[in-house]
Amino acid sequence: MESETFERPALGRTPRGVPVVAEADVVVIGAGPGGFAAALRARREGCSVVLLEKFDMPGGVHTSGLQGAAGAGVGGIHTELMDRFAREGAIYTATERDLPDWAGNPLSHYDYYLPPGSPFKRSSFNPDGAGNVMLRMLEEAGVHAIYGASFTDVEMEPAGDQRRITHAICETVEGRQAVRGRVFVEGSGTAEVVARAGCPFVRGGGRQPDTVPQDGASRPVPGGLLWIMGGIDFAATAAYQKREGDPELQRLIERARAAGDIPPELYRPRLPSPDVYGTHYIGHPTVDMSPIQGPGTFILWQNVPYEWALHMDDDAGHASRAKKALRQLIDAEARFLTKYVPGFERAFITHVGRYVGVRDGRHPIGEYVFSIDDARSGRRFEDAVTQPMTKTFFWDRYTRYSFEVPYRCFLPREVDNLLLTGASLSFTFETIFMVMRNFPWCTQTGEIAGYAAARCIRQGIPPKQLSWREPLF
Repeated sequence: MESETFERPALGRTPRGVPVVAEADVVVIGAGPGGFAAALRARREGCSVVLLEKFDMPGGVHTSGLQGAAGAGVGGIHTELMDRFAREGAIYTATERDLPDWAGNPLSHYDYYLPPGSPFKRSSFNPDGAGNVMLRMLEEAGVHAIYGASFTDVEMEPAGDQRRITHAICETVEGRQAVRGRVFVEGSGTAEVVARAGCPFVRGGGRQPDTVPQDGASRPVPGGLLWIMGGIDFAATAAYQKREGDPELQRLIERARAAGDIPPELYRPRLPSPDVYGTHYIGHPTVDMSPIQGPGTFILWQNVPYEWALHMDDDAGHASRAKKALRQLIDAEARFLTKYVPGFERAFITHVGRYVGVRDGRHPIGEYVFSIDDARSGRRFEDAVTQPMTKTFFWDRYTRYSFEVPYRCFLPREVDNLLLTGASLSFTFETIFMVMRNFPWCTQTGEIAGYAAARCIRQGIPPKQLSWREPLF
């Protein structure tokens, strides 16, 4: 590994007096799957690239947040990633041979719906190992990644009837610093750049009229924190479930609750009301887990109580409350599991995510806002970024739709040199949530944004003047 020099050329200061520490053709804010792929593709297309990331590795909620869901490659950088993870031993796959009582088990986060005892294949990648691979890929490509750099603001200038970002501002151990760029990519995952740039957006919790809670509150689908336990003997847990006729561990939960060992926020019943799209992410009535990393190791989900209506992406008090409460709930759940549940007697916490996943943040309003009606009608677009793709929409009773997404969804209104990615695309809530915010799609959107940025740099035009006529995937 080559030693790195920390002497920087003098690049002056921004109009607001912030020292400029770097400049590039393309500046990417956030190294989640969207930002990672955007930076990698733009650099491979010959652009100079600076990538700002607040954590110590790329991957966002999938690495720092422990999500780690692996699957078949969908093309481009995503396929390359899955192949690299596999070659470097970062992927673990569990099947019915490893966990014969897993399929159809109500404790299974992903595979609960399968017929009991049926074949299954559940793959995940080691979050830290995968983060190392992603970091190395950026280094190999020559991306100038700055870690420990928390994005805070932008500086802008007029650009005709639009505005243009000139600098991204971040907070580092040296204080506030700026990076100058020509094209910027939104990879924060919660549309932070959109908000700081003054682009219009719909706040999380914004719904169609028939899905707003009766009290009129703006309630985003709650965020969650993932954590990992090792030393679990799941065969012993499954044996208890069968022997005692207690598949959801309700007897153990009730005993622990009666003893004061479970707080009221833990293991709450799912809300039945369709008004809150409630049966999925507002509460888990029992343990919720999935195999990860290796035998005896499982990832578990902990969610913010829905009724708290926390906006973790734009309210500092809400974010702090969520992080504290989630840690407390994880601690309470771990104590319950080791004290009451057979198979967990020797289990222990190995990792708690340092990234609280925001499932319903800001929804940017772009030059085109993709809606569920676009999916239902199979709408086609002249500026489609992919070939027609088929996705399952949970809103419509798991209906599969084939549709295209236009390049205009990557273009926020009012700013002419910003490209969107991932969960910050110009999509309505019901099309992003649980459908278009997964790892493969976010990686694809990042690659699309990086390719678009490089084309703009070569042509000397802003992204809104780019003519997009051929799908990239």
